[in-house]
Amino acid sequence: MATSDHPTMSIPGSRRELRLFIVAGEHSGDALGGRLMRALNAATRGRIRYLGVGGEHMHEQGLLSQFPLSEIAVMGPAAILARLPSLTRKVYRTVDAAIAAEPDAVVIIDSPEFTHPIAKRIRKRRPDIPIIDYVSPSVWAWRPGRAPRMTKYVDHVMALLPFEPEVHRRLGGPPCTYVGHPLVERYDEIAGADPAPLRQSLGLPAAKPVLLVLPGSRRSEVTRLLAPFGRTVARIRDQGADPAVLIPVVDSVRPIVEAAVANWPCDVKLVSGEADKFRAFKLATAALAASGTVTLELGLAGVPMVVAYRVDGAAKLLRFLVKTPSIVLANLVLGENAFPEFIQEECTEDFLAPALARLLDDTPERAAQLEALRRIPSLLRMPNGTPSDAAARIVLAYAEHGRATAAAALQKS
Repeated sequence: MATSDHPTMSIPGSRRELRLFIVAGEHSGDALGGRLMRALNAATRGRIRYLGVGGEHMHEQGLLSQFPLSEIAVMGPAAILARLPSLTRKVYRTVDAAIAAEPDAVVIIDSPEFTHPIAKRIRKRRPDIPIIDYVSPSVWAWRPGRAPRMTKYVDHVMALLPFEPEVHRRLGGPPCTYVGHPLVERYDEIAGADPAPLRQSLGLPAAKPVLLVLPGSRRSEVTRLLAPFGRTVARIRDQGADPAVLIPVVDSVRPIVEAAVANWPCDVKLVSGEADKFRAFKLATAALAASGTVTLELGLAGVPMVVAYRVDGAAKLLRFLVKTPSIVLANLVLGENAFPEFIQEECTEDFLAPALARLLDDTPERAAQLEALRRIPSLLRMPNGTPSDAAARIVLAYAEHGRATAAAALQKS
């Protein structure tokens, strides 16, 4: 049975050295894993050895990775199918390494298309090893039947969104605890960013409205969204608005963005680095954003937004399976569709421009969004400690005390 309580339980622990096998499937999972490992190292004073799959963040905390994360970090059905033979070989290699390591627990992080096949095979070969899933699959959005099937190979789910434990309880999924979203650990960095240095370096007049354009960080989504986003900017300019346009970019997609915005009808400022990205958030009057974690970042920064998304051809065939009332994480956290979203056929300037224009002036729509934005930080915070600390307590309970003892203690907490 799932639980939504914050894990405040305390089980007396042994002082022996622990072995953990941790698997992340993409770069966001690597960042999450790195924070988890940092919390684990602090809690145990470094008495853990790590093996698994991860990137630079996890390596910095002591992980020996089986292969570079870049070899498996793919997104979307079409991309996965194209690399399926290679991904399958990586799955079996990782399973063999996990069994050989004889870990006290296995932690899989997000990327269910890669991590769940690994978990299933580990459970079949070594049913005594606890397996914890950090980041719930989106069973609330599509394929809800995954939740009960996960009980065969996952002992506990550590959820990032507050409504997910109740979803697993209702669907018959594994025990699930909301540990808090990792973005709250960066709340001061996001909400407290000083925009003055960026405004000065870009030469932005103080009174000029600022439109933030966020087409994503993956090549596929950036390629799909830049054209309709550019036409949207052109449309609102044709209608009399003249905001400064800022686009935060990561190095991997910068050439694509530079080539696209060269044809836009205005000067576009590209912003690099996390610090300047959050400064840009504080400068923004409104944002036009791809659906994803960035909507929670905008929520913590208090930026009104319009959200859009397009998926590849293979993913379009799966739309009939989607069961969620929104694809916007900020909406799901609020429990209401406060931020307009336009997907697939509606991801055009005809829909995006009017919705965005209403956020660039003092309108009822802007006021309503600002009120909703004020509620997001408190909904993502935990009563005490950080999300990484909460997640580390659950992992240590299983690693130190095994499947049955940890599950019983967490159930009572």
